[in-house]
Amino acid sequence: MTEYDALRDVALDVAHQAADLVRRRRRDGVQVAATKSSPVDVVTEADRAAEALIRRLLLERRPDDGFLGEEGTRSQTTSGVTWVVDPIDGTVNFLYGIPHYSVSVAASQNDRVVAGVVLNVTSGECFAASLGAGATLDDRPLQVREPVSMSQRLVMTGFSYRADVRALQAPAVAALVGKVRDIRRFGSAALDLCAIGAGRVDGFVEEGLNPWDLAAGGLVATEAGARVETRQGVGGLTCVICAPAAGFEEFAAMVEECGFLAPGSPRRLRRTRSGVEAE
Repeated sequence: MTEYDALRDVALDVAHQAADLVRRRRRDGVQVAATKSSPVDVVTEADRAAEALIRRLLLERRPDDGFLGEEGTRSQTTSGVTWVVDPIDGTVNFLYGIPHYSVSVAASQNDRVVAGVVLNVTSGECFAASLGAGATLDDRPLQVREPVSMSQRLVMTGFSYRADVRALQAPAVAALVGKVRDIRRFGSAALDLCAIGAGRVDGFVEEGLNPWDLAAGGLVATEAGARVETRQGVGGLTCVICAPAAGFEEFAAMVEECGFLAPGSPRRLRRTRSGVEAE
């Protein structure tokens, strides 16, 4: 077992325990604790409790590691490893009882994600990956879909919680929907990225993601044969583009043509199965 595999196994254990807590909190009733980027971008007590549990479990196992959590928990690393965590990715789905939200736990070393787990809380599906060792769904190897023509591609997307950014994203989605098979919007970016790796969809684009949205799901996707890039979106936020590597350039060009990106947006990050490469 490699070091990265060991980190993946830690993430698996921690994610399962956090998912158990989230399920209990959903049964007991959801309480909104605060809002973030806008009045509709909510934080629940379960988000905070799950992040606290993940942080405690990781400290017990790896006290020298750093931590970056969506709900504000931060600590510096002395080991070189930092955990990047979204305790509930898809909080609005969780709030409404829509059964599509996840726990996302990733390990980063020297600014490169090397292990990650995305656990669908309601279905129990568990996506996992370690750098260079491939990706799995419930221990079964994953592989992206073979490339198809643009008109046959099923694309996933999402929207910012900021109204001003949504107003710019909507025309881009409207332009794209006429050029592809169809569009899906499910509300959990981590699970969307895993869907690329699982061969369930052909492309993903979303502006406004944070490191904890991308870390684990992005690794699952790239280890299954996808490519991930970040660009500046039309609303000025980070836009993530993901598709099977074989058809990525065509998809990225279509994303740009439809207006998802700021004019002249440079490629800032490229992820492939071999890791992170500078453009």
